[in-house]
Amino acid sequence: MPRPRTQAVTVRPTVEAAIAAKLRRYAKDARGAKADNTVRALRADVAIFTGWCADEARQALPATADTVAAFIDATAASKAPATVRRYVSSVATFHRAAGVANPCETQTVKLALKRMHRERGLAQNQAAPLNDVLVARMLAAAGSTLRDLRNKALLTVAYTTLCRRSELVALHRADLETESDGFGTVTIRRSKTDQEGAGEVAPITPDAMRHVKRWTDAAGIDAGPLFRGVLKGGRVAGALDAGDVARIFKAMAGKAGLTAEEAARISGHSTRIGASQDMVRYGAELPAIMQAGRWATPVMVARYTRRLSARRSAAVQIADRRAQF
Repeated sequence: MPRPRTQAVTVRPTVEAAIAAKLRRYAKDARGAKADNTVRALRADVAIFTGWCADEARQALPATADTVAAFIDATAASKAPATVRRYVSSVATFHRAAGVANPCETQTVKLALKRMHRERGLAQNQAAPLNDVLVARMLAAAGSTLRDLRNKALLTVAYTTLCRRSELVALHRADLETESDGFGTVTIRRSKTDQEGAGEVAPITPDAMRHVKRWTDAAGIDAGPLFRGVLKGGRVAGALDAGDVARIFKAMAGKAGLTAEEAARISGHSTRIGASQDMVRYGAELPAIMQAGRWATPVMVARYTRRLSARRSAAVQIADRRAQF
């Protein structure tokens, strides 16, 4: 975890030394206990907070409730509510790690968050879904180069397994098993909801398995990372980065004729959203959808499928039977 900027911390030297020691101890104890992405986000968020405090001549650690509330008001003007909430969560972790009073638990900070929600709303901008129709369209537009084969395998595995982007790039060839009927399964060693690494198994449909086999055969992948970079000349490189997933999907969407504006809304989670919407559209039950997406609660399913659910409401069901306007 980064040390706050010197000018942002004005506590007494002895107190500052004690706090620094606790932060070092926390960093040591937490090593390996949190996902790398979580650690990176925490460090970046704390750096943003301490930098803002330095610019405003405020003390970052320990921060007062008024300081955190002012930070919320300032960042809410340009950042999404979800981003600001994450900042506040990181600031709270920062204080707990230092062993000092957590200002984020105060009524002042809670009211600042409520004020932001009233002004900006709780709703998040959702990535564009990649449903079965769009996936088929993107596959049809893709070519036959080694990179195209990789992209088609990545897209279909992402859609059929509902893997998050971090889960996709972490898959290894050894995690993949092929069944006699053409289906496959892949073991997800670690995920956002499985930080202990118990592992979960997701199915890969026969049509997706055909794309996977074409890619692995052409790239000669029999061990190591399943999805890899392809360099000029068709040389196979190391594992993809999580950020590559959205870039690949956007490029495929552009080739398929989606506009620049439409492609810009695609993210590494677009297949996850599109697949869950398709499950609702084709009549799958909520418990089955939650199992497929490895969701512990129905909150995200409801968020991803709320527009489709609206089309299945009682008002729609009686539309063809009631008096027409």
